[in-house]
Amino acid sequence: MISALDRTPPAGFDLFLEQHLKLELLRFTTAGSVDDGKSTLIGRLLHDSKSVYEDQLESLRNSRLNRSTGPLDFSLLTDGLRAEREQGITIDVAYRYFATARRKFIIADTPGHEQYTRNMATGASTADLAVILIDCTKGVLSQTRRHARIAALLGIPNLLIAINKMDLAGFSQEIFDQLKSESLALAQALAFVSAVCIPVSALAGDNVATRSHNMPWYSGLTMLEHLESVPLGRQDNAGALRFPVQYVIRPDSSFRGFAGQIAGGRVRPGDFVKALPSGQTTRIQSIVTFDGELSSAASPLSVTLRLQDEIDLSRGDMLVSTNSPPHVSRHFLAMLVWMNSQPLVLGATYILMHTTHRVRATIRAIRYRVNVDTAEHEPTGSVSMNEIAAVEIATVSPLFFDPYSRNRTTGSFILIDPLSNATVGAAMIQEPLSQIPAAAASAGSGELGDNKPLEPIRNSARARKNGHYSAAVSLSGRLGVAVELEKLLFRKNLQVTRIGDDGAPGKALAAVVGVLDAAGLIVIYSGAQISREHKQILSKVFSDCYLDLDTANLSSHDELAVRQAAELVQSLSAVNLSSLGRQQVSHA
Repeated sequence: MISALDRTPPAGFDLFLEQHLKLELLRFTTAGSVDDGKSTLIGRLLHDSKSVYEDQLESLRNSRLNRSTGPLDFSLLTDGLRAEREQGITIDVAYRYFATARRKFIIADTPGHEQYTRNMATGASTADLAVILIDCTKGVLSQTRRHARIAALLGIPNLLIAINKMDLAGFSQEIFDQLKSESLALAQALAFVSAVCIPVSALAGDNVATRSHNMPWYSGLTMLEHLESVPLGRQDNAGALRFPVQYVIRPDSSFRGFAGQIAGGRVRPGDFVKALPSGQTTRIQSIVTFDGELSSAASPLSVTLRLQDEIDLSRGDMLVSTNSPPHVSRHFLAMLVWMNSQPLVLGATYILMHTTHRVRATIRAIRYRVNVDTAEHEPTGSVSMNEIAAVEIATVSPLFFDPYSRNRTTGSFILIDPLSNATVGAAMIQEPLSQIPAAAASAGSGELGDNKPLEPIRNSARARKNGHYSAAVSLSGRLGVAVELEKLLFRKNLQVTRIGDDGAPGKALAAVVGVLDAAGLIVIYSGAQISREHKQILSKVFSDCYLDLDTANLSSHDELAVRQAAELVQSLSAVNLSSLGRQQVSHA
């Protein structure tokens, strides 16, 4: 009898594991109209690629949901939710994994219904290829065009159009050629990098993983062969360096490294890099991993970078190529997929998560809503769940980004409701609307000289020193809460002051709070009953940094209300606290 301690891996196992780890990964998403056979196609693909275990097949054969006669219902391999099985549809994103000798694959099985556009956007956001099914007995539907437009909008470069259920059309070449012509015309209009059409029968397995004897007129690749060979052509590996800092690692006084995932480009020891937002330039000293140092690293590898110089870097900052910096801007245009049941509120403050950067943001304007059925741009004043719109967004501190078409990681972000902490939207950055040169992204001070004009202290410099931006809140009636709120924020080292509503004329109030805003203070404006005019003045002076606590649903219990208000104020005025921690602010 061999003990567990005596067991060793079979000969060649390590080599097999190493080869498997080096396989290229293809992420693809699937979409189709109801009953196009999408789940059956994925199940057949998993089965024919030998990615289904025998016990799963046995369970499938014995399932009461499987057909009593005929072939196995392969859709049951993918539709895991009971509600999906009962309705015969897919209502959530399901991720499936399989591998062949040539590639590893991750499938994002997404729903096709219009009310699940947000789910499709989630699954397609990281995909390299989109598989869109067409039922050959129904032809190209409006839903098909809609799925293709969403895939193109999300920047998926490759399109595979599977003309399914060819067995129901007698494997007719004429029908396939007609649908192929119409589908490729749609793909060309949407500017996909590559698009192919493959005739398949998911139920019988024709042209899924093995060539069909029923369609000798088709000489192209099978679906699996195309998935194994389609060029990925990822731009994030070949582009400029983008390295968002996630953690600062200091196990002892002799080691200081910056950990994160490379979001674009390649880095080598000795390369010059620029740190944003400081604008300082240094060189890469070494690339450190758990397995040792590397001679080079590229996206999407996670590494720790050591720098030759001691520069100020922390979570949310970014190391970039010196000769190809990203856009640096507080104001930009983005395509937004709204995911919340509550409609978008213009002017409301949201938390924007971009790479490792967390910052407050406001949607300033809605340019248009995209009709995904017709691709038309429709004027609108609101955006509801599952709708896609072009919006102008402003942030309280600059983002370092590339257009989504160039880099998906630095060109995308999500919006979070600061009160419920729910993700309300996902967006793709199109272009900056106001740009700050990368070298000037940091808060600088002017110097006297022949070629250097005198510059005032910038708001960003005050914010770095104070650890927060200027902001204002108003609170009617609850003087005790206002007083204790000021004390609590003061104890937290925030620069705060409280002023009372004494009925002063609007011009006088505007002048006073204007000075406080310029000084970078947080203003608590309290009174018995604050007038609408005074609230409008505060809102105008402090813009998106104003909060009316009267509408914030504070607790009736004063102590709890103070804590709630303090959290709202800190969220409202936060300077990317992830990258400007209190220890660093104290050394500003």
